Amino acid sequence: MFGPVNGVLDLIFWLLSVGALILSAWALIHAIRIPKSAFPAAGKQTKPLWLVILGFATLFTFAAAVRYLTPLSIFTIAAVIAAGIYLADVKPAVNGYRKGGGNQGPYGPW
Repeated sequence: MFGPVNGVLDLIFWLLSVGALILSAWALIHAIRIPKSAFPAAGKQTKPLWLVILGFATLFTFAAAVRYLTPLSIFTIAAVIAAGIYLADVKPAVNGYRKGGGNQGPYGPW
């Protein structure tokens, strides 16, 4: 009686888990590409700390996507929050410090 509804909900939660995995992997890849000195220069936590946080976030969201964790576990929710904080707060602050950026003018590097 409840089979099709359960299947649809499982699909929705799996898609949310895959979306969370993509979000945290995107944040981790961005943090890897930014130079170490950019984080303190932008007034943020250090790069190694963000790499650890985002590494665990990616691990937990991967575990949720392959069904080792439930999609609504506290670890998955914390992972999405951590990746969201990085992408919304830290990423814009450190974007100007990419490798090879040189001196930044109002219209880009010069």
